Amino acid sequence: MDSVRLGRTGITVNKNGFGALPIQRVSVEEAVRLLKKAYDNGIIYFDTARFYTDSEKKIGQAFSGMRDKVFIASKTTAENTENFWRDLHQSLEDLKTDYIDVYQHHNIPFVPKPGDDTGLYDAMLEAKEKGMIRHIGFTNHRLVVAREAIESGLFETLQFPFSYLASDKDIDIVERCKKADMGFVCMKALAGGLITNSAAAYAYIAQYDNALPIWGIQRDSELDEFISYIDNPPRMTDEIRELIDRDKKELSGDFCRGCGYCMPCPEGIQIPTAARMSLLLRRAPSSRNLTKEMQDEMKRIENCRHCDACRKKCPYGLDTPALLEKNYEDYKRVVSGVIQVQ
Repeated sequence: MDSVRLGRTGITVNKNGFGALPIQRVSVEEAVRLLKKAYDNGIIYFDTARFYTDSEKKIGQAFSGMRDKVFIASKTTAENTENFWRDLHQSLEDLKTDYIDVYQHHNIPFVPKPGDDTGLYDAMLEAKEKGMIRHIGFTNHRLVVAREAIESGLFETLQFPFSYLASDKDIDIVERCKKADMGFVCMKALAGGLITNSAAAYAYIAQYDNALPIWGIQRDSELDEFISYIDNPPRMTDEIRELIDRDKKELSGDFCRGCGYCMPCPEGIQIPTAARMSLLLRRAPSSRNLTKEMQDEMKRIENCRHCDACRKKCPYGLDTPALLEKNYEDYKRVVSGVIQVQ
């Protein structure tokens, strides 16, 4: 079994965290069953957020009465202290607990500091002193902000996108965290579903002993794969290296990671799906992407007003309207049968 220590938090778990964003999409009963199955098979780190609709409630129901058996991480998008305390109290209520193991500033565009105008970091410290949280973390998609958070020395963990599609700059973030004894949590370890070989994804991340991937899970088949890696962790092989090299070539350049920070769209366009539809059709073919309902969803792109709200909010600097248009044209060709889904 591979273990990872989250820096100076001292939290040590196996190299499989449960990302609880996708359980928003299943019933309470199904979510609770999956969460308990994960725990029963050795997964004990569960990551959620106030932003993830009912995810916290489902975790609270799953682990009520056994709080000391699991580590729970949650997040707040608050940019002022009023919203911070509102979020924290609501998270504690929904999680049915009186403390959160790792509480994180959730992809805010700046790094809170002691005594600054926001009061956010001081609120975090107060919450920690009161025992409401045990460790202070930070999440982001922006390289510059992530580096600043590391250099500040104020945070015990950083959650950042990391997969085998990582650039040298992304790898540098992991290495900086290790040097700072700061826990590193990998979000988007499957690149928002574009990586379809989880064994290769695991083997790549396993090369970084300070990195804890949190896998987004909503189905038994997904969970079973990661459970199997606890006792039989995949290792890097020549075959996996070749697969990674091929994927890097295919996914070089601009592509949507599906983070969702561009939402909501004033025209109702489901940007995280629509902006990477071409890749989804080829890398993870599904008949669901060709239904009449999905065709209607993609047709919404025709209503794009080019307000540029999505482009301004993209943490990867993508020209989102242009990416939507490109994907829509490709999608229409697929639907009309001009080209075939491979």
